[in-house]
Amino acid sequence: MRHDKLERELDMLLLLAGSRGQRVEDICERLGISRRNCYYYLDFFRDCGFIVNKSGGYYSIDRESPFFKRLIDRVSFTEAELIVLRRLLDKVDEQNAVVARLREKLSAHIDYQILNDSHTDDQRALIISQLHEAILYKQMVVLKDYSSPHGRTRRDRLVEPFLLMDNNNEVRCYEPASGQNKTFKVARIQQVERLLDSWQHESEHREMFTDIFMFSGEQRLPVTLRMGTLAHNLMIEEYPLSRPLFRQEDDKHWLLSMDVCEYRGIGRFVLGLYDDIEVLGSPDFIAYLQEKIKGYLNK
Repeated sequence: MRHDKLERELDMLLLLAGSRGQRVEDICERLGISRRNCYYYLDFFRDCGFIVNKSGGYYSIDRESPFFKRLIDRVSFTEAELIVLRRLLDKVDEQNAVVARLREKLSAHIDYQILNDSHTDDQRALIISQLHEAILYKQMVVLKDYSSPHGRTRRDRLVEPFLLMDNNNEVRCYEPASGQNKTFKVARIQQVERLLDSWQHESEHREMFTDIFMFSGEQRLPVTLRMGTLAHNLMIEEYPLSRPLFRQEDDKHWLLSMDVCEYRGIGRFVLGLYDDIEVLGSPDFIAYLQEKIKGYLNK
C-alpha cells in the first residue's frame, strides 16, 4: 500500500539525515528492504532535490538540502519570534498553568538573556534578537535609520555585527564602507534588516577591550611586573579585578601579567610606586615610562 511505502521513505529519510552516514547493508537491515529498493529510494531522494552524499561507502543526506530549509522555515520559530511570544506571555495572568508551561518551554529554547531586563520594550527586544541571530549565523545587516551621536542625521548603515556589549545596549560591528570596527548604540537603531549575505571581512573584526583601569580600545598591550608587598596590596585594593592576575613568587614578591589598552593607567601606578615595582619583559612600556620621566625632569 502507498502509505506503507511512504512510511519507509520517511524512515529512510530520517535515518540518512542523522549525524553519521549509513551503509547500504545497514539501511536494508534496519528498514527490511532489498538493496534494489534502497538504491531506488536514494535516486528518488535525489530527484526530489535532496543532496545525497556518499563517503567511503556511507550514505547521508545533507541538512542543507532545500527541502530541509523549507521545512525548518515552516515548523520552527526564529529567536526573534520566540522572544516576542515569550514577552506576550509575560503579560498574561501569572496563575494560568498553561501559560506558565508555555513560558517554561519557550525559555528552554531561548539562550539569550534580554528577557531578564524588565526595561526592555518589545521593539528593542526584537532588534537585539535580530542582531543576536545575525551574529550567530554570521550575516550582514542594515541598521535602519541609525541616528548620529548628536541626533541630527539618520541613515542606513550596512555592517557585519559580531558582538553585543554592555548588557545588550551596544553592538560591535565592522562597517565595510569605512573599513572600520565601530560600536553602535542599540537605542539609536530603528530597525534591523537581516541580509542573506554572509560576513566578508571576518578577519578584520576587532573586539573592544576594556582593561582593569577602565581604558578601552582594540589593541592589547602586554605588561609584566614584579611587585613588592606594598604595591601588591595597593593594586588589589584599588583594582580588585587584578587579584586573579597575580602569581606569588616568594614571601615578598608577586608577579603581575596582564593586557592593557594603553599605558596611562598602569603607568600612573608604577611611577607612584617605582621603588617597589620592577618592569619585566615589556620594552614598549619601559620606553613609555622613560619618556614620562624625561618629560617631568625637563619641566
